[in-house]
Amino acid sequence: MRSVLDSSAFFTAAAFEGELFTTSSVISELRDLPSKARSDLLCESGLQVMDPDRESVSRVRENAVARGEAGVLSPTDIEVLALALQLQACIVSDDYALQNVARSLKIHVIPLQQKGARHIRWKFRCSGCGRYYRGPGECQVCGALIQRKLK
Repeated sequence: MRSVLDSSAFFTAAAFEGELFTTSSVISELRDLPSKARSDLLCESGLQVMDPDRESVSRVRENAVARGEAGVLSPTDIEVLALALQLQACIVSDDYALQNVARSLKIHVIPLQQKGARHIRWKFRCSGCGRYYRGPGECQVCGALIQRKLK
């Protein structure tokens, strides 16, 4: 089984099997000694560090915007999702926003210490006049910010 590791995977003592991948941006996020040591250990055991192709990154960004998660996902989250999409791998992560987008892209997610995220649907409503929209942005009527709310 192929798995792409998010940053949260380096903060636990969980055992991983199969082909393991992560992105260079995940590795650069590791700052403390235990997570760096875990990274080194996993690299010695076969963890491959690679970056996703542009097409996969673009597809993830489009999906994140459509789902209302674009403002919540970090560039690293987008790269992790794109790499999993490109490699047709599952993702190991506790990040709920990442899990929500992964689900919509049909990427299997393995939560570490948290319970898996439930399926979330957002509605988008203008903070000024209260009109509903299909996505985030600026209200075409009053110019106020369109905010996401749980359906």
